Amino acid sequence: MPAKRFITLRFALAKTLPIALSYFFISTAYGIILGQAGYSFVWALFSSAFVYTGAFQFVLATFLTGGASLLTVGLTALFMNSRHIFYGLSFIKPFKKTGKLYPYMIHTLTDETYSLYCSLDYPKEVDETRAMVYIAVLAHAYWIVGSVFGAVVGNVLPLTLEGVDFCLTALFVTIVIDQWKAAKSHVSVLVGFGCGILCLLLLGASSFILPALILTSAILIIYNAKNTNKEVQS
Repeated sequence: MPAKRFITLRFALAKTLPIALSYFFISTAYGIILGQAGYSFVWALFSSAFVYTGAFQFVLATFLTGGASLLTVGLTALFMNSRHIFYGLSFIKPFKKTGKLYPYMIHTLTDETYSLYCSLDYPKEVDETRAMVYIAVLAHAYWIVGSVFGAVVGNVLPLTLEGVDFCLTALFVTIVIDQWKAAKSHVSVLVGFGCGILCLLLLGASSFILPALILTSAILIIYNAKNTNKEVQS
C-alpha cells in the first residue's frame, strides 16, 4: 500500500508541474501587490488558503485598499466565480469518494485543476481518488507558497508585474492542445469555442463567460441526449 501511495504522489507531482510553474508567477505577483499595499505576508497566507481564487484575489487586493463594502466584495466574488458551479457538477461522484475531504475538494477546484482532472489518464498502479486529492493539495500549496513569497519580497525588490498574467493563458492553451490530441471527438471543444466567441461578440469581455458556459452546457446536454437515444434504439 505505501508503494502505491508513493507512485500516486509521484504521478500527481509530475502532472501538476505545469500548474506549479504558472501558479508561482501569478501568486507571487498577487503577493507583491499585497505587500506594496502595506499588507503583511499573513494576509497573503490566509487569503490564498481560504479565498483561493486567482482572478478575484487580485480584485480583492484592490478592494482592501479601496475600502469596498462586504456586499460589493461578496457579489463580485459570486459573479466572478460562478463558472465553478458548472465545473463542480462534473466531479460530484469522484469527490464524494474522498470522504471527509469532499468539502476541501470543492474548495480547491480551480480552472487549472478542473482542466487537469478532465485530461488525466490514470495508470493501473495509480489510486485515482488519492491522486485527485494529491493534485488538489499540491496546487493549493503552490499558490499559497507563491503568494507568501511575493508578499515577503514585494517591498524589497523593484519588480515589474506587466505581462505575468499571461502564464495562466499559456497554461490553458497547453491543456486544450493536450485534450484535443487525446480526445476521439472534438465536439465539446468546438461548441465551447463557438459559444465563447458568440457571447464575447454579443456581450463583451466583462460579462460573456457565464452565458457562454450556460449555452455550451445546454447544447452539449441536448447533443449527448440525442446520441444516447440513437445508441439505445440501435
